[in-house]
Amino acid sequence: MHDFLCALHQELMPMREGKLAGYIPQLCDVDPDRFGISVATVDGRFFEVGDHGQLFTLQSISKPLVYGLALETVDPGALDDRVSVEPTGDPFNSIVKLDSTARPHNPLINTGAIAVADLIRGEGLEDRFAKIADVLEGYFGRPVEVDEDVYASERRTGDRNRAIAHLLRQFGRLEGPLDESLDLYFRQCSVEVCAHDLALAGATLAHAGVNPVSGRRVLKDRHVSSVLSLMLSCGMYDYSGQWAYRVGLPAKSGVGGGVCVVVPGKMGIGVYSPRLDGRGNSARGIAAVEAISQHYGLHIFGRDSQCAAWDGVGASPPEDRE
Repeated sequence: MHDFLCALHQELMPMREGKLAGYIPQLCDVDPDRFGISVATVDGRFFEVGDHGQLFTLQSISKPLVYGLALETVDPGALDDRVSVEPTGDPFNSIVKLDSTARPHNPLINTGAIAVADLIRGEGLEDRFAKIADVLEGYFGRPVEVDEDVYASERRTGDRNRAIAHLLRQFGRLEGPLDESLDLYFRQCSVEVCAHDLALAGATLAHAGVNPVSGRRVLKDRHVSSVLSLMLSCGMYDYSGQWAYRVGLPAKSGVGGGVCVVVPGKMGIGVYSPRLDGRGNSARGIAAVEAISQHYGLHIFGRDSQCAAWDGVGASPPEDRE
């Protein structure tokens, strides 16, 4: 696996397609040539190459992880009333993103993610964020920190997200303090991660919600399928249909340049490359994961979906299902 990743990294390094996320000023102040790949198996092994330890901000990759927290802490009826689970072909930050019942189409677009963040309740912003941070620490196996410069930049330039929040409030899909819930969303997006962290988060979801390194159960088994279904159908912005067709793996991208991928029962994949395509996905990240999926036959609907090329790693899920 390591030899393949090294060859793939070398092959894709000359790729210059895409550009940095210009609408968040701090995201333009990064080296566009950074490129790292990490693979974490469900038995706790890592295969890594390039800038796999380079920190960047989580951005939209936080959305399925926080949605998992909402699944475990919010009444199911209230969550269903707040946000739907349907894919959409519109850009992720579109303001008009409500269905016929005035719900956001899904939790992985900005309208849905802001509505979900509003549901994470507590005694003020710090207490609410502490609940999100605890879950993220479970996925990444380490304490998390916020990039305060990116957080301030998002707050300063987040007029579109403020418009979304006011629209949600108008239709009764935002009930907490508007500015506080919006700041909570900005804060979760500004958490610092690296490709290694994303691979471990993917491996945790691949391992039925149990972190394969720490052994901590981060998400109950019965909720893992809900999160993975959304990641497969909605996780790559308005490229999600093509992604499911070509790559066939649950994934979530972020405009910070990261991609987190889940190979159920087998492994997680994390990629970092900050040049984005026109839809907001890492251009190199898409190319890298597509190559890995094809090489190892990982497409969940493919003939080789049992990962024969992967030596049967992780064939058994954890026994302590919940």
